[in-house]
Amino acid sequence: MPPFLVLFTQLSRFLFMRMLIPTIILLAAIFIPSASPLRGQDNSTYNFLGLDVGARAAALGGGFVTMTDDANAIFYNPAGLATLTQKRVSFGFLKHLLDINAGHASVGTEVPNLGFVGAGIVYINYGEFNRTGEEGEDLGTFGAGELAMTVGYAGLLQPGLDYGVNAKFIYSSIAEARSSAAALDFGVQYVAVPERMTVGASLLNLGTQLDPYLNTRENLPLDLRIGVSLYPEHLPAVLMISLDKVNEHQDSFGRRFRAFAIGVELAPGPNVHLRVGYNNERRQDFKILSGSGLAGFSIGGGINTDMYNIDYAFSSFGQIGAVHRVTISF
Repeated sequence: MPPFLVLFTQLSRFLFMRMLIPTIILLAAIFIPSASPLRGQDNSTYNFLGLDVGARAAALGGGFVTMTDDANAIFYNPAGLATLTQKRVSFGFLKHLLDINAGHASVGTEVPNLGFVGAGIVYINYGEFNRTGEEGEDLGTFGAGELAMTVGYAGLLQPGLDYGVNAKFIYSSIAEARSSAAALDFGVQYVAVPERMTVGASLLNLGTQLDPYLNTRENLPLDLRIGVSLYPEHLPAVLMISLDKVNEHQDSFGRRFRAFAIGVELAPGPNVHLRVGYNNERRQDFKILSGSGLAGFSIGGGINTDMYNIDYAFSSFGQIGAVHRVTISF
């Protein structure tokens, strides 16, 4: 066993246990709006980390906190790696609005006598922009892009209770300016009722900038998520509910539950999945005047074989437009 891998897993266990109690306290603090010690900041940077990763997650509205047996769980809850039934590799591409391109790659597997390990990368390319001088003269073009590289470890705390820890490096560039950051993710998943209900929570992007833009230090988009998956009896489906950004300060108690997502995955056949999702925060953010259209709604599906899975998702942003995602997993 490589020494660095042993060191990483030991450090992961230590960090998780040190963060477990504060995270539980934070979960309880949602019912006391003024008590939460970790609050999201309006001036956060690297907001691309909040984008959906993978067609399956996008079709479910982003409610992926309690998803199992999927390598892309590393981006939502590292504890999900502990549910992998075999080695999985995933690649995805997204052509976003305004000619913005994004993609991801992830892998997860079990290492005998060690636990579950995974890695992932997310990137976004904002395209080219015209560069002009102080008097409007043409100075050519410049580009902008961001990426995040993640390595994770997951294990079993006790039967039915999994935990996971990620280490993350984030990089951003705009023309000649550069910025970087380091962060940790923590997650838990618990089978509350076997084959009927799974609950989970994750704390994402807990870290700091290493090299800020122009000496202006900004906060990372800290995100505390809570989720539940319900498996109805005698129905080949799963209902997923996720509450995001629980840590963010809000003006009222009701707005604390604004960022939620609901998704349903139905399996009408052994190799076919149909999905529909709703993201309430997205619907509110893309509301124009008095109309939202289909903003916040998403649909998709997947075809599974013994060798690979192909997933597709259509996500609506209302009157602004819509995006299509395709993910291939092996």
